[in-house]
Amino acid sequence: MKKIRATTDNSNWSEPKKRKKRKPMTEAQRVAAAKRLEKAREARAAKNPEYGMSGIHESLRDLPDDHFISPVRVKQWIKTQRDIIKSERANVRLKMKGAVATLASHEGYVRNMNKYLRDGDWVDDFYGEYMDKKIKRRCVALGYYWTGEKAGLPKRDVGVFYPDIGMVWEKDMEE
Repeated sequence: MKKIRATTDNSNWSEPKKRKKRKPMTEAQRVAAAKRLEKAREARAAKNPEYGMSGIHESLRDLPDDHFISPVRVKQWIKTQRDIIKSERANVRLKMKGAVATLASHEGYVRNMNKYLRDGDWVDDFYGEYMDKKIKRRCVALGYYWTGEKAGLPKRDVGVFYPDIGMVWEKDMEE
């Protein structure tokens, strides 16, 4: 059996240079750097009015900051929900009852908020920083019964706003 010999010459190999660690910033340097960075961001925003809006749907860009689901508010809600997710992950590790379901709920809410910023469609049943407010549904196109004793009558769901009657449909209105 013939032995295989390597023909690679590694005699010129040298260890790569080690990078020198950065000296930690003092608190005063950190504050000064933050001010410089804020000034640079303002200058960039003055040049380009679309700065910071690249991942936000066109229909949401002109919403005022005090709108109930403005992009500024939704971004703050996402930060809050991510903090909650961190604590829920710790609860899952501790095997607390209901922690897995709560974690899944908050992760889904963050996913839906990111979808809203990207596509402009709010798909969740709740809104708010802590999912504490419920979305109210409204009808935009009436559906009608085609057959049976209700033929020709509009279909209605309880808790939905109907513009043709100008109010929310209640359970006792069905009779």
